[in-house]
Amino acid sequence: MRPLLALIAAGIVLLARSAGAEPLAAAHYQFETVHVPGAAFAGLVRDGGSLLVTDLAGGRLYRRDEDGRLAAFGPVFPHGPDVIGDPTGPYRVARVGGEFVVAQGWTPIDAKETPLDHSLVAIDDAGKTRVISNDFWNPFDFVAADQGFYVVDAARNSVELVARDGRKKTLISFRRLPQAEGALQSLSPTEFEAANGYEVDAVPTGIALHKGRLYVALFGGFPFLAGAGKIVSISAAGASEPRLEADGLNAPVAIAFAGTGAMLVLEHGTYDQKQGFAKGSGRLLRIEAATKSRATIIGGLTRPVSVLVWDDRRLVVSDLAGNLHFLRRE
Repeated sequence: MRPLLALIAAGIVLLARSAGAEPLAAAHYQFETVHVPGAAFAGLVRDGGSLLVTDLAGGRLYRRDEDGRLAAFGPVFPHGPDVIGDPTGPYRVARVGGEFVVAQGWTPIDAKETPLDHSLVAIDDAGKTRVISNDFWNPFDFVAADQGFYVVDAARNSVELVARDGRKKTLISFRRLPQAEGALQSLSPTEFEAANGYEVDAVPTGIALHKGRLYVALFGGFPFLAGAGKIVSISAAGASEPRLEADGLNAPVAIAFAGTGAMLVLEHGTYDQKQGFAKGSGRLLRIEAATKSRATIIGGLTRPVSVLVWDDRRLVVSDLAGNLHFLRRE
């Protein structure tokens, strides 16, 4: 793959309101899309005036400054397809004090395991890595706090609290999610009988800390039934029964909170057994705290991964197709 810096410098910027653009934002939002062929963007975080983004396709971290250029920094992380063919690598990144912290996915298929696989990794400004903990199966997202790091393990179906010195304890292991009888008939009416019940793994993906509670996106396991996803919350202190915050979601993958307290939920999309996740079925929802009313901020996304609240008016969304969507509220 050609360097991302050269691609961005060549001006591969697609204006979202141009002809043929697939995503569609709400009327009071403007947006543009930066596309990099061959990239698979995932984690997003603000670092001062710069945007940090992870690329699963190349296993790199990138910094995007105000001039719009992407520059790689840090090590090359293990990357490649996982057992179901999706990209694995540096899922998320955050600036924590004088270090960058990365949630690195599980070992790519046909690759030898390294100390960086399925781990939480710290990187200093010189690019030197330090493994905080690799006692995970698939750490998909995390949030930093005074107590350490709250990490969702998408393969263990758990939320883990990891101290800065690597000590770890499980706050919660999510039970499997029951589905209504006949739910699978929408996928295959002849294969699944209407009277049969079904359960799927919870598969926690996104996590956010808000007013002392941890909000967790439950993606739901294969076959990724429409409307099977949920957002639940638990006390950050742990040892509490999950409280349902939102349900009826299509594979929710990330959570963020706006300055008003509204919850932003990013849906990965709907799934078809033959074609996989449907193109253009992802969307970013705004769920009001008081009324629980929902509104779509942007729809028509293809396999989105992360949402970042840049400030009171601006949002950024990443996706596996190599797009960064920049939204501005008018």
